[in-house]
This record gives sequence, C-alpha cells and structure tokens, in this order.
Amino acid sequence: MTVVSAKDARVAPRVWIGLVIWAGYLGLIYVVQALSGIPYDTWGDSAGNLFLGAGLSLIIATILLALTTTLLGWWRPALYDRNRSRHRWPIFIPILFAVAAAMNLAGTDWSSYSGAFLAASLTLALVGFTEEIVNRGLLLVGFRTRVSEGWVWFLTSALFGLSHFVNVALGADAAGTVQQVFFAFLAGTVFYILRRTTGSLWAAMLLHGLWDFSVFAAGVGTPSDIAYVANVVEPLAGLLGLACVVFVIRGSKERIPGN
Repeated sequence: MTVVSAKDARVAPRVWIGLVIWAGYLGLIYVVQALSGIPYDTWGDSAGNLFLGAGLSLIIATILLALTTTLLGWWRPALYDRNRSRHRWPIFIPILFAVAAAMNLAGTDWSSYSGAFLAASLTLALVGFTEEIVNRGLLLVGFRTRVSEGWVWFLTSALFGLSHFVNVALGADAAGTVQQVFFAFLAGTVFYILRRTTGSLWAAMLLHGLWDFSVFAAGVGTPSDIAYVANVVEPLAGLLGLACVVFVIRGSKERIPGN
C-alpha cells in the first residue's frame, strides 16, 4: 500500500478541517431537507416525498463532498490505509452485518413498491458514500494527524453516532433517535473494522449504503419475520465489533505525519 503523508495532499490535513467538513455536511443535510418542507416521518408516504425529503440532499452532498475531497487532495488517505490490519479475522463482523442487510431485503414486501418509489429509495444508497467519506474518510484523516488510532476509531464512531441527532430537528422522535445514535456508534465500529481489515473505505461505503437501503426497504409494506431477525443480528454484530475492534487497532501505523 502506498505510504500516505500530509505532503501528498494539496492542503495539509488538520483536525479542524475534518471537523468543519463533518459539521458542514450536517448543516447541508439539515438545510436541504428542512427546505423541502417534508417531515422526517412522512418520507415513506410517496416517491416524491422520499426523493425531495432525503434523496435530493444526498445527491447534492455527494457532489460537494467529491469536489471538496478533490480540492483538498485527500482522496488517497481518505480511501486507503497505509497497511491493512495484521488481524484479518475480525472481518467476520461486517460479514455478519451484511447478512443482517440481506435478511432485511429477503423480508421486504416488494409488492408494495412501485417503480418510481424503488427509484427514489435507491438514492438512499448514496448515504454509503456521503457518511463514510465524511466520518471514516475526511474526519479520520484529520484525526490521524493528532491522536492515536484507538482515539481515531472512537471519535469517528462517536461523531457518526451523534450526527444522527440532526433527525430530531427534522421531526424524528427524540427517544427513538437516542437509540439510533447508539446503534449508529456500533455500526460505525463495524464500518471502521471493515476499513482496517480490507485496507480501503470502498467496502465500508458499499455495506453502509446496502444497510440503509435495506432498512428503509423493510419498512415499506408488511415485512416477513426474517426482517425482524435482522434487528437482532445487526446490534449483535455491533457489540461483537466493540469486543474485537482492539485487534484491528493494535499495531496500526496509520498516523499521518507532516504537521
């Protein structure tokens, strides 16, 4: 794997840059979704609601994040680790997470989908790019210039979880969002493990997008029982991730020098 340092970038990585991008992404998502005038809990009512309420903001964010990453020159450190984790076996955890996503899709009531609604819901997969490039991409690059890898895992996963509080401002139930924040922290740990075991962010982007799409798909119509089993498998994978994440952190040499 190619060695990454701050001198490889057009703009030297800094923690504050990663944090500004993280906050800017949340602000963008909030503003675009709020301007749509479509409450969070009505996105599933129609294809138009879903596209304007969620899909449009993700399309705009994808374009702006790609432009930002290009201008910074951070694509390489954002997408690739210097070395894969010495312990590859924890990859069973994101595989288990993928099984949960497959259960959601298997249990989805596809007869309730129209062609337009399916097309609109596919835009939700873009969250795999946007949230991963922000949290385990650009934010991770910033943190790697200043803190140890253990803190990189914890801070990126914690901020990923906390970012879901923006849903409350968009009309989501507060109590349910608190639970979502915790589950997102667990999921963030799984995605971090996948990055470390593969040495790349691409697989985490794909898994993240698949999971979010599968969760929404299972919520349309009346899902079969296997989709409910996925609600047990997914947090189980996250808890296993907490127990095993130390193995992909131990011995890592991902600190980005040059600041």
